[in-house]
Amino acid sequence: MSKKISDREYLYMSAMLKAREAEMLTRDKLERMLSAGSFNDAAKLLQESGWPDMSGLNAAGVDKALSQRRAEIYAELERTVPEPAILEIFRAKYDYHNAKAIVKGEGAAVSAEHILSRAGRIEPEKLEAAFHEDDFRYIPEKLGTAMAEAKGLLARTDNPQAADFVLDKAYFAEILALAKTITSPFALAYVRTLIDSANLRTCVRCVRMGKDPDFMRDALIDGGAVPMDFAVRGSVTADELNELFGSTVFSQAAALGGTALEGGPITLFERECDNAVNRFLDTARRTGFGSEVVVGYLAAEENAITAVRMILTGLLSGIDPERLKERLRDTYV
Repeated sequence: MSKKISDREYLYMSAMLKAREAEMLTRDKLERMLSAGSFNDAAKLLQESGWPDMSGLNAAGVDKALSQRRAEIYAELERTVPEPAILEIFRAKYDYHNAKAIVKGEGAAVSAEHILSRAGRIEPEKLEAAFHEDDFRYIPEKLGTAMAEAKGLLARTDNPQAADFVLDKAYFAEILALAKTITSPFALAYVRTLIDSANLRTCVRCVRMGKDPDFMRDALIDGGAVPMDFAVRGSVTADELNELFGSTVFSQAAALGGTALEGGPITLFERECDNAVNRFLDTARRTGFGSEVVVGYLAAEENAITAVRMILTGLLSGIDPERLKERLRDTYV
């Protein structure tokens, strides 16, 4: 039986992370970056909030700097977090991203090296070697099993989307299992919220694309707080979405999803799905100490890195700042 961790064991780490909230990126700071007038001016504004100086960099340089920031955050917290499974929940995403890239790269006979991330638990080279040698002994069991299954499925069917479904299911199953080992129930509720978000998106996308029940069943994820039993028929109505999600943080997203089912904008719906997850994290922001604070901080940093990458690379590409502003999600603070 694993040791029960008291919230008080998070006192030092919580105090440290709470102190950083004043420097976190707010919606106002992100919009100021977009209004700065140029990429370099936006990068300088970002530097004032403690981020690395990225002025003068190209898109690849921006990506490298942001990846380095993420790596430093994980390395720092890894030394002090009472329950390492919290970090694994966040880092597993990059292992499965790499797995998808490797599997589909093999299927298309192209190298995936340029899109592999080093933010996961497993070095990309080690993951590639395990895949090509069919030896997953030193890879997390769920990940290795899913890679082998996805590889075989792609070889038999030439269907990369089906391979993605295998890896997606394994990813959520793994982080769900990790969350269940954490003493506080907050991490588990967070993962279930992520699953609900993924399933809500899947329902709307499948109906809009006219997918059959088998496709929807393959795409839906087990383990969320909202039951998906109705989806076996491969369809869902706006009223059903509202009934299922109306009492959750996804109530507004469900309403927009119903509009999207009838031909409305999908981008507003998907943005609101992300905003709903961020609203769930409000509990962490209001908590004085405990694992909730670590989960909230890591989610906030991941969201901030995503927003910064979108803004800076968008400005480099000459995208209208107003269009970029439309893509911004709510922030943690």
